[in-house]
Amino acid sequence: MAEHILMKGNEAIAISAIRNGCDGYFGYPITPQSEVMETLMEEKPWETTGMVVLQAESETSSINMLYGGASCGKKVMTSSSSPGLSLMCEGLSYLAGAELPCVVVNVVRGGPGLGTIQPGQGDYFQACKGGGHGDYKMVVLAPSSAQEMYDFVDLGFDLAFKYLNPVLILADGVVGQMMEKVELKPMKPRWSDEFIKSTFKWATTGKTPDRKQNVITSLALDAAVHERLNHKLQLKYKQMQQEDVRFETFMCDDAEHVIVAYGCMARICENTVELARAEGIKLGLLRPITLFPFPTEEINRLVPQLKTMMSVELSAGQMVEDVRLAVNGRVPVNFFGRLGGIVPSPEEVFEAFKKEIK
Repeated sequence: MAEHILMKGNEAIAISAIRNGCDGYFGYPITPQSEVMETLMEEKPWETTGMVVLQAESETSSINMLYGGASCGKKVMTSSSSPGLSLMCEGLSYLAGAELPCVVVNVVRGGPGLGTIQPGQGDYFQACKGGGHGDYKMVVLAPSSAQEMYDFVDLGFDLAFKYLNPVLILADGVVGQMMEKVELKPMKPRWSDEFIKSTFKWATTGKTPDRKQNVITSLALDAAVHERLNHKLQLKYKQMQQEDVRFETFMCDDAEHVIVAYGCMARICENTVELARAEGIKLGLLRPITLFPFPTEEINRLVPQLKTMMSVELSAGQMVEDVRLAVNGRVPVNFFGRLGGIVPSPEEVFEAFKKEIK
């Protein structure tokens, strides 16, 4: 019989890490995601599974600890919130350049700067457009429930090791803090060193002077070598777009208008769709589950039947740019957003939608 527990989304991240064979968590507390580390410390997985849990001295240290752990073929992860992810961006670029797998959780708060500890979605650009330097991408998963916070840790590790690439779980403060019933899946054992050595071949760019050890690095001083690496990475990102786009639709079959929203805003906009349907307006909802790769093809499929689309976000408008790129001017794309940690009601979104279609 399945086991169900009432817990916060942040707590679900921690419990899932333990139950899905994570070898090491390295993090630093910051609101609104501190419960991830607090739960791990309470659970003491080092006594049961052997998982390492360490509070680093900073977010910069924690992301570089992931580099070390991933270099050994270990399932490693960290979590933080918006300003902390800014400090991790250099390390994320290094991990992507060295083709190292890891899972990173960002429970987004409002910005810029220290901003507010209230929820936000203003890290979309940072997550989906690279954030750090260079031409790199991460798979970006956007949970909208505590259950998905739990499930996406396992999925995140699967995708990270499939592509030898960082995977980012981009949650918001609402999803991180709200409590819901979560179904716990069966425990997965940690990988043995023998399994790691026989299964995974890490990208290397050279040998130490004594020729005895591989060097795992993102550095390539030879321009031709560096260009070949970048072409290889771009092919990998195209594979992500071909094989791992995830999304959900709600009442889109006959929709004449569609809202695009993710995370907590997708849940709110489901109610907005129901309000519109009650008034005879054929409104649907597209929820991107992967923000990268973005569900461009599904938007293309829907556009011929639509009169308008609207992107709804807890930001000044970031995902709306990808929606507009996908639509390519074929129908109007409107935008509604709130800032400062203010979460709109379904009714407020509905009023904004009706104003735009008049």
